[in-house]
Amino acid sequence: MTMTRLRLSLFMLALVLAPTSMLGAQSKNLEIYWIDVEGGAATLVVSPSGESTLIDTGYALNDRDPKRIVVAAQLAGVKKIDNVVISHFHGDHVGGLPGLAKLIPIGRFYDHGDPPEPANKVGLDSYLAVNGGKRNTVKPGDIIPMKGVEALVIASHGKFIDKPLKGGGPNPLCANAQRMDPVTPENQMGVAVLFTFGKFKFFDPIDMDWNTDMELICPVNKLGTVTVYQTARHGSWDGAASPAFIGAIKPQVMIVNNGPRKGLGQKDPPKETPPPAGKAYAPYEHNSFFRMAHNPGVEDIWQGHLSLLDKDPAHNTNENMIANFEEVADCKGNWIKASVSPDGKFTITNGRNGFSKTYTAH
Repeated sequence: MTMTRLRLSLFMLALVLAPTSMLGAQSKNLEIYWIDVEGGAATLVVSPSGESTLIDTGYALNDRDPKRIVVAAQLAGVKKIDNVVISHFHGDHVGGLPGLAKLIPIGRFYDHGDPPEPANKVGLDSYLAVNGGKRNTVKPGDIIPMKGVEALVIASHGKFIDKPLKGGGPNPLCANAQRMDPVTPENQMGVAVLFTFGKFKFFDPIDMDWNTDMELICPVNKLGTVTVYQTARHGSWDGAASPAFIGAIKPQVMIVNNGPRKGLGQKDPPKETPPPAGKAYAPYEHNSFFRMAHNPGVEDIWQGHLSLLDKDPAHNTNENMIANFEEVADCKGNWIKASVSPDGKFTITNGRNGFSKTYTAH
């Protein structure tokens, strides 16, 4: 073979191989693990570049939850958690941090600032002990660094982004929407983050209550619409996720991070704010699951646990989409995972049974 023909052959081979290798480089997915901390919160987001952000660390409980987080991190190929966001200083969100720091390296720490209630100082002190005082206090509009994924702080310390995001605008659902009294101040302080990867948007509001989410979307919806929504307050919606809010953000898929006896199915009588004189609020669906399932545009609901507070099959999602059923000391702690491709298609998988379903982000 002449040198010219050899070069031509090598060139043609490169043309054949290049698209394949380029496709491989571009096909890495965004991955999200909803880790079972039985009614707390621990959500691991891993960008296509391999950078990771963990929102909350579950309970302490003899390091049960930190160990579950590390298992999910290992499955995702994560050897170091680059960012830990502590949404607020309740024990089901910050309790696992000291144990986690002993099991896996942590890079940066983010929080909303000092809690307003003295009762939450214990959570703050444990947080400061782990990060050595090297904390980043975020405000709305800040970006948490993740190459290839935008992690935008929507709310922090009771404040919200100033201008509506794309898809936001005046919200007609606010006109006659029921108002509620606020819940504990620390819940209202929480850091809420919107992750955007192409067309795919994942919103994690943590314990945002009814009063707070109304501030975010009334009279103007500042958030816009989302693809996947992690239900506020673990799916306990007596005092969260107002119809005006959930109807405005129009999630395609909801993930309920409940426990067997916490969150979904829990009954906390709402403290409804009386309407102004001469005005009546519109009636709303009080059953939390029905409010989720009947929201326009919702394609599916996935649950961390079967609700043992309300086991009625009509008040829980399809069994294939429930990660855990039992309430025992050796609960497997099965996760739920989303794998999101750059073209907006995403697959959600149940760690208990391998059941998966694929969707396309609108």
